[in-house]
Amino acid sequence: ALGGTIALGLVLWSLADGALLVSLPRRGVSFGPPQSPFLALSLLRWLLTLLVLPPGVRWPWPVLAVWLAAQGAILALLAYGTLIEPFRLQITHLEVPLDRLANPGGSWRIVQLSDLHVERLTRRERALPDLVAGLKPDLIVLTGDLLNTTYNRDPRALADLGALLAQLDAPGGLYAVWGTPEVDVPPLLRPVLEKAGVTVLEDEAVEVSLGGHPLWLMGLRCTHDLEEDEARLRGLLAAAPPKALTLLLYHSPDLMPRVAPLGVDLFLAGHTHGGQWRVPGFGALWTSSRYWKRYEGGHYRQGKTHLYVSRGIGLEGFGTPRARFFCPPEIVVVTLTGQGVE
Repeated sequence: ALGGTIALGLVLWSLADGALLVSLPRRGVSFGPPQSPFLALSLLRWLLTLLVLPPGVRWPWPVLAVWLAAQGAILALLAYGTLIEPFRLQITHLEVPLDRLANPGGSWRIVQLSDLHVERLTRRERALPDLVAGLKPDLIVLTGDLLNTTYNRDPRALADLGALLAQLDAPGGLYAVWGTPEVDVPPLLRPVLEKAGVTVLEDEAVEVSLGGHPLWLMGLRCTHDLEEDEARLRGLLAAAPPKALTLLLYHSPDLMPRVAPLGVDLFLAGHTHGGQWRVPGFGALWTSSRYWKRYEGGHYRQGKTHLYVSRGIGLEGFGTPRARFFCPPEIVVVTLTGQGVE
């Protein structure tokens, strides 16, 4: 009889999982298919049951209590990871002092938005324009993966992305690079970004003035062929004006070991989502980087090169759960400060 009650309990927990997953698009929270995460959660619940309550063994009440608490924790984590943490949009401030920025006391703000992964506009995306405007950026940059993979050819997703980007503004302009080739589809995205006033840098560089000091802003396509991508970066650096500060936009941090020896001042990347699912005390479980945790997220410095790897704003696509754990989305504000040394 107790075994039948356990089995019924498992069915009820799984139904609760399914109800939550199915409700997400109806609530306007996220828009992924519920089937894959539902099956994965159901399997997890059954495996947990076999581990804690093995068949053929008399189960004492404390063990049953542990099983019940663990089953409840799975649902609680699912609710937190899908309904709460993806909307805990944080603002991360990074100050980068640069000797060659010859204006002591001066500062310039660059706002980085990465991995938007727009499916539909949710309250997270709708909050972005006011948050960014309040930061008073001199320059706004987007480091790829603008649409979610599952929606990268969807007309409404394209329209929603355009409506979002059109609300962003900065005196120095808005610049973007493409993300993962399978995610960002240039022929579809290019007209959307042009209409929204965003300049896409496709193996190109532009000179931007920051308080009268030249900034050589470089954008590379992320082909994941690091040797080829480094060669194109060298070409852009060779054309840089004398004494210009150099800023590289490139979707993945994997280029960092090749960027630092070239003396680039600032390198902004995304791609890893900071892991999206993190474990306290350990960090990212998965980063989509060939270096795994070496550049999983945050600020790194190698030589004179500063790298910031954004946790991003959106969520992975396909059949993955649209969830974050211990890894809230972020807007990155990089403040360049002058040290008064030519």
